[in-house]
This record gives sequence, C-alpha cells and structure tokens, in this order.
Amino acid sequence: MVKRVVILGGGTGGTLTANRLRRVYSDTEIEIAVIDQDDCHVYQPGLLFVPFGLAHAEDIVRPRGRQFHHGIDYVKSAIDHVDLETNSVQLTDGSTLGYDVLVIASGAVLVPEETDGLVGPGWMEKVFTFYSPEGAAALGAALSRFDGGRLVVNVVDMPIKCPVAPLEFCFLADWYFCERGIRDEVQLTYVTPLDGAFTKPIASQRLAGMLADKRVELVTEFNTGEVDGKGGRLIAYDGREVGFDLAVVIPLHSGAAYVGRSPGLGDSLNFVPTDEHTLQSHAAPNVFVIGDAANVPASKAGSVTHFEGEVLVENVRRYLAGESLDASFDGHTNCFIETGFHKALLIDFDYETEPLPGHYPSSVGLPLLAESRLNHLGKLMFESFYWHGLLPGRDIPGISSAMPTAGKRPAAANVSRKD
Repeated sequence: MVKRVVILGGGTGGTLTANRLRRVYSDTEIEIAVIDQDDCHVYQPGLLFVPFGLAHAEDIVRPRGRQFHHGIDYVKSAIDHVDLETNSVQLTDGSTLGYDVLVIASGAVLVPEETDGLVGPGWMEKVFTFYSPEGAAALGAALSRFDGGRLVVNVVDMPIKCPVAPLEFCFLADWYFCERGIRDEVQLTYVTPLDGAFTKPIASQRLAGMLADKRVELVTEFNTGEVDGKGGRLIAYDGREVGFDLAVVIPLHSGAAYVGRSPGLGDSLNFVPTDEHTLQSHAAPNVFVIGDAANVPASKAGSVTHFEGEVLVENVRRYLAGESLDASFDGHTNCFIETGFHKALLIDFDYETEPLPGHYPSSVGLPLLAESRLNHLGKLMFESFYWHGLLPGRDIPGISSAMPTAGKRPAAANVSRKD
C-alpha cells in the first residue's frame, strides 16, 4: 500500500526533505505532499545584504513550486490545524489531507505585535527590521538617507532565525558608513538580551572584541519591553532606556500559528517539542520536525536544517520500515559571519562543542574563528550552493551531518586574527 508523507512548510527544511525523500522512494512507494500558504521561497541569508545595496529583494525570492523534484505534490494553502488523533491536516479552505508520516517544517515567524509599541508610531519610519524582504528594502532606503546619529540594533528576545545576523548587520553598518565617509558621525550600538555578544562563550568573547574594535557599543542583558518609535527609545522591563535616531529591531519569533491550534502538538511559543537527536516529535511517533519549527537546543540557522535533513529522512525511512530510529544528530551548526571590508568569520559547533579555532571541514579548509577573505567568498558562494545543492537534497562530498573534529584545535586564551 502506498504511504503518504505530508510536509508542512515549503522553506529550506520542507523542500530539502521532500527532495531527499523522492530520491529514496519512487512515487509508487510513497506520495509526498508539501503544503505552504504562498509560492515565495526566500533565500533568507540574502536579506542581510539588501539594506546595504549588496543584494535586491526581488533577486533572492523564487517560486516554491519550482524547487521540488518531479513527483512531489505542492499544495498552496494555509493550514488551520493538525489532528494527531486522525492523522490529518485541516486546511483553511475546508479540505483535509491525511498522512502516514507528518513532517513539521513551517519554521519560525516574526511576531512584532507582541512587543509594546514596536509596530506603532515610527514603524517603517524610524524603526525597521531586515528579517523580511519588505523590511530589508525599506531599511535600505532609510539607511541611504541617514547622515548621522545613533543607530541601534536590538534583539528583543531569543530564539531568532540566524542568531549571528544582527551582529553581521553591525559589522556591515560599520563598513557601509566608512564607505560613505560618515562613520565618525554615526554611533553604533548593539542591544541584546544575552549576557554577551553571542550564546557560546568562546565565540562571544571573539565577537565582543570585534564589536569593540569597530567602535560598536555593546549593551547586554537588556530585555526590551517597549519600543517608543516616536520618541526614539527602547525601554527595558527593568526601566533602562536606550535612545536612538534609527532602530533596527529583530522582533520576537514564534512557531507557526496553526501549531497553537493543534492540541498536543506545540509548546507555549508554538514551537514543536522534538527529540534533539532523532528529530521525532514528542507529540506522536509518526511526526517528525526539521529546522526552525523544532525546539531543539540548536541555532535556528539554515546550516542546522541542512545537517538535520540527512538524519530526519533516514528516520522517516526507518519508521516506515518498522526499524529503530537513528539518534545521531549532534546539533551541528556552522555559520559564516560577514564582518565587512570583504572579510568574514566562520564558526562550527554542536550541542557539546564550543566554536574552536582551526579549519573546516578538515585540517585543510576554511579558517575558523578568524576573519578572512576566503570566508567572505564562501558566504557569497553559498547562495549558489543553496539553490543547486542544498534544496535539491544532494549529498555534498566531504560534508556530513556530524560535526567534524579534524582540523580543530583547543581554544587559546586569545585567538589570533588572520587576514
């Protein structure tokens, strides 16, 4: 009997999962259906470049349907809820789609309305976000008019998609204003709820030093409770304030709204409780989760989704075959961090291992925890790899889901920089 796998979400995780499954199974063995509410697949790492004129919003968006292999059914519809008891997905148009295996791949969504004042007076005038194509384009226009004053980059709370992107924005802003010849007229401030620049101590120390070198003020443990766009103030729950002339805010994130309408599926933030090693949901044995939708303790980054894909597809196969699941996903994450002036830094880590100096993916490769032009080129080249390698579900020689240990060395007290 032909089994049906239904995938909720046609972004990075949903697309690569569908394509990997189709490479494993013929259409006479399983049916694959992907459901998403729109036909716009956004290359999200490209959003960072849009405000600085280094990319255009329309160039990083492609139709979702064109990213799927032949034999994958793409359903354009919003999702009302999932019924775990009947193994079915209810769509907002009233139709129902049953499944044998469900894959939750609906990512994280911005919920700016959850922060007092954020979408009030000043929104898209003095207060912007670059975490959407529309916001990134509007911010680009605002930056081109900005001739001096205090620019504040604020992370409201964690978790967020691509946790290093706000730091990258600070580094690129430093470069951008230097290029315009007005860097001395601009005060850059990075405001975060974390107790440092990043979540991992070694990387946090390195990145905090880079912020200081680039004259970016770092304000930590600032939990934003209100944004006063008209008055130009971020107001923390403890009463502290940070003033601004232009604010770049990364809003609160949550899981997809339908998760909250599906009894037993999600947590209080609409993320899906998931086994961090098998990627099987805690809600039901035939439900798996990939990417930002999961509540696993890994970064909500595209690389994590890529590395999860290999394990998740193997576990869907094992589940359908009645075999024990593979518990090998280790939280592997790597991130290119654009640092401006045609350089970037690369970090590679997992659940247990800090970002370490060395090289990736082996002793001969890209430098880790060090600025280099090679890493910058790697970040630029990633877009082509994304569309032509990652999304089609291809295996990449020398790159596996497990974090490599070759090429890494114990961190020294002071990590030297490389050009």
